[in-house]
Amino acid sequence: MAYRPNVVGVDTAGSNDKDGLYEFVVHLEDGTMCRVFYNRFPEWKLTNISRLLKTPCPICRKDYICNCFEKFKGDIDVQLRDGRIEQLLA
Repeated sequence: MAYRPNVVGVDTAGSNDKDGLYEFVVHLEDGTMCRVFYNRFPEWKLTNISRLLKTPCPICRKDYICNCFEKFKGDIDVQLRDGRIEQLLA
C-alpha cells in the first residue's frame, strides 16, 4: 500500500516576517510530525521539510534521520496552501 500523507493540524513554530520566512510543525493523520519551512517572497514556496524524530518513519521504518518526506513535499504543500497557512497568520 502506498503512503499518502494527510495533514490534520498545523502549528506555527517560528517566523521572520521581514524576510518572509516561516516555520510550521505539521501533524499528520498517522501521528507523524514534520517541520516545514516556507519562503513567502515572491510567492509561498515550501523550501524544506523534515520529520521530527518522535516516532519511526512511516515509510522506511527507520528511527533516525531519513529524507523520505522529500518525496511528498508537493502533497503536503498543496494541503497546507488550501487555507491553513492563511488561517495561522491571520
